[in-house]
Amino acid sequence: MDFDRVEQNLRASFRVVAAHRSGGELRELPGVSIASAGVTFQMFNCAFLSCPVSGELELARRIAQAGVHFQSRRLDWAYWVCDGWLEGAWKRNARRIFQQHGLRHSVDLPGMEANAILPPRRRLPEIEVRRVGDDSTRDAFCAIGSLCFNVPLPWFREVFDNDGVWNSFESWVGYVDEEPVSTAAVVAGGGTLGVYNVATVPAHQQRGYAEAVMRHALEDAKRRHGIERTILQSTPAGHHLYERMGYRTVTSISVYSC
Repeated sequence: MDFDRVEQNLRASFRVVAAHRSGGELRELPGVSIASAGVTFQMFNCAFLSCPVSGELELARRIAQAGVHFQSRRLDWAYWVCDGWLEGAWKRNARRIFQQHGLRHSVDLPGMEANAILPPRRRLPEIEVRRVGDDSTRDAFCAIGSLCFNVPLPWFREVFDNDGVWNSFESWVGYVDEEPVSTAAVVAGGGTLGVYNVATVPAHQQRGYAEAVMRHALEDAKRRHGIERTILQSTPAGHHLYERMGYRTVTSISVYSC
């Protein structure tokens, strides 16, 4: 299955966060994986399908199963759904089924994979890239993420408020003249390196900074983990860049949230 590495690494990235927070929780239910950070930001209180779904009634059961978990804990939450798990023509009705269970469709993200990253097509700009490890780099990473992903800063900081998260969610900040302008993170899991939180502050976009930070992060992770294959979930703005870097779309990730 082409999609399975994307799906496995996506789950691994959220498990990293949930496993290292005091309010986090990991559960395996029949056909459903739970990775809940126990935070205000509902996108990090997650449910995932963990095996194929053959019909509408089965999907409804798995949605309800996850719903019981989060409702009993009074948490807002999100269901991250890899299209590869939905089998048959009925899957065109998936959005309606989620809506019937109180989950609105938030976004569709192309799941992309590259066996190896291609060389840059242009000369990348000079940028100093620092591994997140102290209060200054942590603050910079969270501030850029908050701004670029339109998430309240306290929510973003709450997700990343634990040393254990930073140790496994390998994060980087790029600086230009000591100003933090771009971020990227890498999570090893499912036999791949997953790329997350690629962002550049609006005033410095379209200059190649995100690509430079991303390449630096991947080269470091490749050296330490011995893994070259990489995956990511693309935004519309980054899709063409990732294709130029050697990524191809292998699945789609739909996100539903309450």
